[in-house]
Amino acid sequence: QVQLVESGGGLVQAGGSLRLSCAASGRTLTSYVLGWFRQAPGKEREFVGSITWSGGITYYADSAKGRFTISRDYATNTVSLQMNSLKPEDTAVYYCASGLSRFNYWGQGTQVTVSS
Repeated sequence: QVQLVESGGGLVQAGGSLRLSCAASGRTLTSYVLGWFRQAPGKEREFVGSITWSGGITYYADSAKGRFTISRDYATNTVSLQMNSLKPEDTAVYYCASGLSRFNYWGQGTQVTVSS
């Protein structure tokens, strides 16, 4: 089992920045992939980006490329999502997830609201 706890959400004006964190615990994350997803009201959950725990290889959805950056910290077992140039359409609940071949473990989510 992997436990994931997100933090860092909040209210920000358009053009601003937020940094979300996901603290992982429960087992060694070697070979795991950690991902960020988001779900806006009335919409399906969508993939934002991911990072491999061991190699640090990142992959981003088109909506995140150039604005969002995912990183991981071995010392704190944390994955972060740095979000810059935020837009109102980025408003959503953001979730951290992890797994080997699929995302089996999910956090509870953190709300991000971007005002225009």
